[in-house]
Amino acid sequence: METLSVALLPISGSRAYPIHIGTGILDAAELYRPYLAGGAAAIVTNSVVAPLYLQRIRTALKGARVAEVVIPDGEQAKSWQGVEQVVDALLAARLGRDGLVVALGGGVVGDLAGFAAAIYQRGVAFVQVPTTLLAQVDSAVGGKTAINHPRGKNMIGAFHQPCAVVSDVATLDTLPDRELRAGLAEVIKHGFALDAAFVAWLEANVEKILAREREALAHAIRRSCELKARIVAEDERESGSRALLNFGHTFGHAIEAGAGYGTWLHGEAVAAGMVMAAELSLLMGQLKKNEVSRVRALLKRAGLPVAGPALAPQQLIDLMAFDKKAAKGSARFVLLEGIGRAALRADVDPAAVREAIVAAAR
Repeated sequence: METLSVALLPISGSRAYPIHIGTGILDAAELYRPYLAGGAAAIVTNSVVAPLYLQRIRTALKGARVAEVVIPDGEQAKSWQGVEQVVDALLAARLGRDGLVVALGGGVVGDLAGFAAAIYQRGVAFVQVPTTLLAQVDSAVGGKTAINHPRGKNMIGAFHQPCAVVSDVATLDTLPDRELRAGLAEVIKHGFALDAAFVAWLEANVEKILAREREALAHAIRRSCELKARIVAEDERESGSRALLNFGHTFGHAIEAGAGYGTWLHGEAVAAGMVMAAELSLLMGQLKKNEVSRVRALLKRAGLPVAGPALAPQQLIDLMAFDKKAAKGSARFVLLEGIGRAALRADVDPAAVREAIVAAAR
């Protein structure tokens, strides 16, 4: 097992928390024990993950009073109805302020359980136990929690940092291929936005990741977490550099909303969004044509879409107005100034955005 640290700026006392990465660590009781002082916990998971890993987490929490909350699988669970289901269960279990919420599952479970933990009794502790590649490399780290609104992805949420993240690489053995590829999109995003050397490593090892070779998976997870932890530590509330982690997401979130949540997996939409953002970077004179080709080529080798669904460019542009990075009513875009160098731009001509959407579909 390796342990990284997310070293947040202190408000009062230490706010650092660990990310544990290893194989067979899911039910290591010592990883949960420090957060069970209240003697009660609630495990939030979904109908797919529960039969696989719920009992193992119960075993790890032995000695505590444990409640279970099993939500439906899929993006549709990230709703007010989903929050009500979780909060109702916490109340029924009489979970107090000293209780612990354990989010066991992928990004949907982590976002929903984390948001419920953030608002329940004005905030209770929670531990992220991500079981998908996307969650292990991205959504479980950084404290963003949210549910969706029909007009925009993750529009209702809170910053609520976990006490710890427990990433068991072995859980990826049961992950469907489509979900693995979707998670790989976020790994690739970290490279293109922040680390050219990591992109080169991915270009040399993408097939090993797809083949689920443990060493390659562990390195991809570790490096993604290192990159994200560094950014989160310096900009927890996304007032500056943390926005760079959203490369491809302005387009991607619009794709998800326009296609209908759950139709496209988040990573699939982000992949197509990265190509659109790369094409826009080219049009803005920031990226070379051969660099756009590298973006396309790596995503194709990862088995990810490089063109969005059949939505009108204007529909995507209208949906992007609701993006959380928008300022003064206008969308802002994370563009590339080179491989591994992202920047946030506000001065983007809407005509260029439209042209980039069309170019990505060619």
